[in-house]
Amino acid sequence: MSLPRLKPVLQQAIACLLALSMPTLGLAQEATPPAAPSAAKAQQYQRVDYSKPNSHFPNPLAPYMARQVATPNLANTARIENLLRDGKIYLSMDDAIALALENNLDIAIARYNLNIADTDVLRAKAGSSILGVNTGVVQNTPGGGIGGLGGQVGSGTGGTSAGSGGAGTGTGGLVVSTLGSGPNITSFDPVLSSTLQFDHSNSKASSAFIGVPVLSQNTQTFDFAYQQGFQTGTNLSVGFNNTRATTNSPFTSLSPELSSGFKATISQHLLQGFGFAPNRRFIRIAKNNREISDVAFRLQIITTVNQIQSMYWDLVYAYEFVRVQQESLAFAQKTLDDTKKQVEIGTLAPIEVVRAQSTVATDQQSLTVAQTNLQLQQLLMKNALTRSLQDPKLADAEVIPTSTAKLPEQEPVTPTQELVNDALAHRPELAIARINMTNNEISNKAVRSSLLPTLDAFAYYGGTGLGGTQNPASTCAANPSNPFCTNDSIPTVGYGSTLNQLIDSSAPDKGVGLTLNIPLRNRSAQATQIRSQLEYRQAQIRLQQIENQVRIEVRNAQFAVLQNRASVQSAQAAVDLARQSLDAEQKKYALGASTSTLVLQNQSTLAMAESTLVSAMAAYLKSRLELDRSAGQSLERAGIIMDDAARGEVTHSPAVPYVTARPDPQSVAAPPQQ
Repeated sequence: MSLPRLKPVLQQAIACLLALSMPTLGLAQEATPPAAPSAAKAQQYQRVDYSKPNSHFPNPLAPYMARQVATPNLANTARIENLLRDGKIYLSMDDAIALALENNLDIAIARYNLNIADTDVLRAKAGSSILGVNTGVVQNTPGGGIGGLGGQVGSGTGGTSAGSGGAGTGTGGLVVSTLGSGPNITSFDPVLSSTLQFDHSNSKASSAFIGVPVLSQNTQTFDFAYQQGFQTGTNLSVGFNNTRATTNSPFTSLSPELSSGFKATISQHLLQGFGFAPNRRFIRIAKNNREISDVAFRLQIITTVNQIQSMYWDLVYAYEFVRVQQESLAFAQKTLDDTKKQVEIGTLAPIEVVRAQSTVATDQQSLTVAQTNLQLQQLLMKNALTRSLQDPKLADAEVIPTSTAKLPEQEPVTPTQELVNDALAHRPELAIARINMTNNEISNKAVRSSLLPTLDAFAYYGGTGLGGTQNPASTCAANPSNPFCTNDSIPTVGYGSTLNQLIDSSAPDKGVGLTLNIPLRNRSAQATQIRSQLEYRQAQIRLQQIENQVRIEVRNAQFAVLQNRASVQSAQAAVDLARQSLDAEQKKYALGASTSTLVLQNQSTLAMAESTLVSAMAAYLKSRLELDRSAGQSLERAGIIMDDAARGEVTHSPAVPYVTARPDPQSVAAPPQQ
């Protein structure tokens, strides 16, 4: 078909395509955009095994390229949006813990320590010294407060253990130990080095024996070397050198002259640094530190979860205090109104009105304090359960607790020794101390090796090769009749033949030997070795001290539960008595047999009794938290899965014991169930 005939056909085809695309474009503009991935998925922490290096395959340059770590996602998970209704956050205890596992910044900061420990494993596999891991408990979230053996436990090769806000009696601060001491380790990663060099030089002759007025030389150097250490204390080095030189000197037979040489040397430590123990020590310590990071992260979760539960009960009973103060103020106001009426009819003296007004003012002040404390507890709770409060709806939302405490009818009785055994088996602080002792034992073996003299056996083999072309400027080439020259010309030897000379034993270079180095006084090694032993003995005593302290904590926590339960029962009885006394005084007041002062006194007694009950309930619940923590059962009792905590995504809802739902979530004045 000719071009003029083809043009209309193309125009029609283009017009049809445009006509078909118009509805599609319109639908694309009107269609709802695809839903963004849920915030919970976006918030999930990306676990990467940084103990494995980038491979040369499929990208040969990958080991030399920086690895990027994703920017922290500071958006809140979708869970909190699901709890936000009518400008209020309806929060159960289980929801609070789930939100903390996903959003709490203390946990988010501690989560990075897991990957940081992986990088130490990678360094150790390369034969480098390790940098240590931070096992401090991060407690920068205000509110709550559960004591214990938190603190900071440094583990590594010295330096500062820079935990954030460690709590308790841990071994924090500056940690400088002998974990980094011992024989030097050659890099386990092969090192390939090369030198490529081009030289040109002209020098004026200072002697007639040089043969030319200006000596000109051109040299090209191509050298390569390979070096690697092994975990047995063996070192291998191979060197390969090549030189091509040209000159105008008449006394040089070859120009260009080719020279090659290689030398392979293997050495083995026989005393200091011999065997796997001193050379694999960093690898073993780094892997132990990785385990310490897991245990320390578990300690972080326990600490934060206990803090969140404590804050939740503070919030619940902040509402209860507001309720008590509201009831007190309402009763005081009613008493004031009744008193004014009786003063008007002359049955009471006017001074009673002044007393009633004073009580109203005092109760109003108490209510204001209780309300501001409630607002503070709400703010602290939102701060602990979110990564950001930039959303105005979230910042202004009230937090309504939908769970309340439920005291067991009979206090579960567990033998003290059984609780102590659980604590000794499951407390993270003890696990960290035991792993650190293992690291000290590994270090002690390496330090003992450093006491020995250095005795190395070595063997080497090499060869040289020479080639090139006869120098046309040489004396023999210019004057073959010279008696010092032969009549035969020098044959040309190529680079291939030069290389063959390296292995045909025409010019071998080989040998074996021993290298001995004896420090005559060896004071530095002696000091390091005895310090290592002292630190190990110190760690043994520290472990025993922690075990003793754990035993005391378990018993104290058990006593505190019993005492606080008795306090709750006593406070409840006091509330019942105060309520009945107030009712009786009101009846006497209605009959004219009492005064408003006595009624207000009884009402004040009831308010104080109710406040005492609220405080006793809070103390009891916190003592139960402390008992679970001291026995190492916090996470199991709360139904928390560590994999969820490590990912920052809760797939199984926690289930906190001794908690029940409020009959009416809208009500914040329901008393705790007994």
